Amino acid sequence: MALTFNTMKNRDLNKIDLSYPLFQGTQKIYVPGKIFRDLRVPFRQIVYGNGKHLNLYDTSGPFTDPDIQLTISKGLPPIRKTWTAQGTGDASSCKVSRKKQIKKKKCYTQLHYAKRKVITPEMEFVAIRESCTPQLVRQEIAAGRAFLPANINHPESEPMIIGQKFLTKVNANIGNSAVSSDIVSEIEKMIWAVRWGADTVMDLSTGPDIHETREWIIRNSPVPIGTVPIYQALEKVGGVAEELTWDIFRDTLIEQAEQGVDYVTIHSGIRLKNVPLAAGRLAGIVSRGGAALSRWCTKHQKENFLYTHFSDICDILAMYDVGISLGDGLRPGSIADANDRAQFAELKVLGELVKRAWRSEVQAIIEGPGHVPMHLIKANVDKEKRLCHQAPFYTLGPLTTDIAPGYDHITSAIGAAMIGWYGAAMLCYVTPKEHLGLPNRNDVKDGLIAYKIAAHAADLAKGHPTARHWDDALSWARYHFCWDDHFRLSLDPQRAKSFHDETLPEKHSKKDHFCSMCGPKFCSMKMTHDIFEIKK
Repeated sequence: MALTFNTMKNRDLNKIDLSYPLFQGTQKIYVPGKIFRDLRVPFRQIVYGNGKHLNLYDTSGPFTDPDIQLTISKGLPPIRKTWTAQGTGDASSCKVSRKKQIKKKKCYTQLHYAKRKVITPEMEFVAIRESCTPQLVRQEIAAGRAFLPANINHPESEPMIIGQKFLTKVNANIGNSAVSSDIVSEIEKMIWAVRWGADTVMDLSTGPDIHETREWIIRNSPVPIGTVPIYQALEKVGGVAEELTWDIFRDTLIEQAEQGVDYVTIHSGIRLKNVPLAAGRLAGIVSRGGAALSRWCTKHQKENFLYTHFSDICDILAMYDVGISLGDGLRPGSIADANDRAQFAELKVLGELVKRAWRSEVQAIIEGPGHVPMHLIKANVDKEKRLCHQAPFYTLGPLTTDIAPGYDHITSAIGAAMIGWYGAAMLCYVTPKEHLGLPNRNDVKDGLIAYKIAAHAADLAKGHPTARHWDDALSWARYHFCWDDHFRLSLDPQRAKSFHDETLPEKHSKKDHFCSMCGPKFCSMKMTHDIFEIKK
């Protein structure tokens, strides 16, 4: 895809800092495909003290590859542009080049191929990343239990998958607003987010320059991009919800699909009859899209046009292989409102809609809460699996308490770890600025670190076959006082090293068998070494 804009306000795009090298002591490697041999699947490789190495899932794209020279104004290399859908299946009609599909304005979605037992390059790519078989990937997509977002107009993206049988994923929200941020800042936040492990990024921009902001983000994103199209539709009517129309929304949806958006949040689950169920809530309706559509329904006393036109929405999405994230417009925005009638009435509608999406061969995920105390979290997952036919669950947190503004990345990461353990497939991060303001670059990192911890903890708890390898490698380094390995195996190596260096900065201390917490005489691990040496 060629970039469609050549001018920038305030700053030149090419002045954006791209100096994001891999963590010290690691290298970028690429694993080839077996079915599609031209695939180059990225990993971050760490070689540590006992001669072993660990390959970690890497979302950073070309930004951390020293051999690839990047220019923001040109965008990332379109790695998927020449891929074909030739595979191991028996559906000859599926074996069509992606280039020909685009020319014909006809697209066969990943779900279309999966149902016909065809393995695509995207499927093998994610199988290599996930250390599983392409057959498992295809089967889970065909069953609707997994979601592989891959718009044909976003060839710069590296395929990934969302599903309970795969690694728990983390989404990072970015986007400007009418009162804060600019395009350059949002591009920098996107690059920073993938550097720290964001598996997808949602552009939630409001205010001016929505289309241009999204264009630069998509062309420079190695991960799938999601949006909430109703935000831009609302801008077109001056923010007056009751002036929304299906035609305005439809044109906005097509515009975003044409640009390359990989998945969209659509609040089709809002029904006129269910809006009054939120009337008695402590915090009301906290979803921006949900509130706007609820206002439209009550003002006109008509059914939500995103519900009545749902088949039309699916027809549009299927043309580009855009996935649908069925939005939870009535999600709880406070602990008091968790698991109420309004939330679960909408979830029931989403269960109806996900089956309709699948019939149109559109991939789908289900959005979930919100604010939920710990003892009610499992019920959300159980009910979603039952009502929504095991479609992947994508949740915001949930926040497990409402008392900690400024620390909601922590209150929500607690709930995120739990709901990931119970079966949520993707976690939407929450930053320290949640409920307070638009997050900056540092907030993005803090939110992602909290959620990468939560996601990994969930993978350990649900027994993902590769999750323990990372923990065991770091534990080995810690027990053997291999400090440099300890740092580079950490989720945030620079922070780990800086904390150690605050009290023991000398080079020789990296060989010491103690840290400043215990000192040389009271280190339990050093004493354990001595015990076993005595026994020998």
